[in-house]
Amino acid sequence: MVRFLLLIFICSAAISNLLISSALAEVVTCSNIVPRRYRHDKISITDFGGVGDGRTLNTKAFRAAIYRIQHLKRRGGTLLFIPPGVYLTESFSLTSHMTLYLASGAVIKATQDTKHWPLIAPLPSYGRGRERPGGRYMSFIQGDGLQDVVITGDNGTIDGQGDVWWNMWRQRTLQYTRPNLLEFLNSRDIVISNVILKNSPFWNIHPVYSSNVVIRFVTILAPLDSPNTDGIDPDSSSNVCIEDSYISCGDDALAVKSGWDEYGIAYGRPSSGITIRRVTASSPFSGIAIGSEASGGVENVLAEHINLFNTGIGLHIKTNTGRGGTIKNITFSHVYIEEARTGIKISGDVGDHPDDKFNPNALPIVKDITINNVWGVKIRQAGLIRGIKNSPFTQICLSDIYLHGVMGPTSPPWQCSNVLGASHQVSPSPCSELVTQQPGSCANHF
Repeated sequence: MVRFLLLIFICSAAISNLLISSALAEVVTCSNIVPRRYRHDKISITDFGGVGDGRTLNTKAFRAAIYRIQHLKRRGGTLLFIPPGVYLTESFSLTSHMTLYLASGAVIKATQDTKHWPLIAPLPSYGRGRERPGGRYMSFIQGDGLQDVVITGDNGTIDGQGDVWWNMWRQRTLQYTRPNLLEFLNSRDIVISNVILKNSPFWNIHPVYSSNVVIRFVTILAPLDSPNTDGIDPDSSSNVCIEDSYISCGDDALAVKSGWDEYGIAYGRPSSGITIRRVTASSPFSGIAIGSEASGGVENVLAEHINLFNTGIGLHIKTNTGRGGTIKNITFSHVYIEEARTGIKISGDVGDHPDDKFNPNALPIVKDITINNVWGVKIRQAGLIRGIKNSPFTQICLSDIYLHGVMGPTSPPWQCSNVLGASHQVSPSPCSELVTQQPGSCANHF
């Protein structure tokens, strides 16, 4: 009898392991676009005088440790270990072939003394700071022209202490554009994983002019009333993988960008090959957004298996006259939205301009947008699609969409203008422009 029960236990365990292995094998990921690195060389911030008491300024320790990594150039790179503690520091730059590893209980905290915060040049695709003319404050942790960089750990925290910056914005005392929390420029093979980012002064993660970027198992937190604290903003970047993360912030949770008006048009670098998968987000603005600064173009974006709660707009593609650029081949699939002012919005009248030099005849092109398998509850307005008179949005393909909630007594569930496309099994029924299928426009999507 014992042997029989043992045999049953062994068989049950084997079946359980088989099911677990099968489930794991079914998890689709794009994170393999950056090969995994093992750093044999390891150093600690404490080796360079780092003190995690929350009061000592550790700027010299961080810069000395990174200088050592940059100049000794150990084979395979170096891991910089941040042990438990609160390490106050000014902004600093990373170097290639390094891992910044935050242990459980480790906090890298930005100083709130903004007087000595470095200024850097504006991005060429923006022509000026995003908030103020002229330059911009350097991001808290940044890298320019790097490769093979990892920021990871055991869910340690990078804290931007952004409230001092938010108050400057509210009081209109900002002289230059606020710093991002993390920014990589002109870089490749970047991984950000298993960390908590909180209270960014401005945007949280900003890869710009970069490629092969993986952002996975990241938690991003900021108060819902914190101004412009976007979660993740891939900007004129390619091959970006964003997966398995949680974002709750004061502006768009994710926004794909590519430059601002005439500057973005001239720079001409699109964002492409962006995958967003298994992300849960909450934001008073957009859950997943394209734009509005998309003058270099955005193409080949896939966002799937997304959960959005308490958002202003669930899915938002936004642009404006003067933007130029082409937004195409965008797919949103398997999205759950709970409590939103608008479920789906595709708009051609959103966003301001950097100056009065923009060309009002630079009309954006929006086409080949696929949205399917969306389930929404507590949605005030199902959809708003507002194209541009001389540049209507085309090939807008909606299928298997359920967006129900409390509708306003005078507001129709859908409002559309200057749009061509088709729909299939959409409830409530969309506007007439999308009910009758245009020949060939969405035939391959249903």
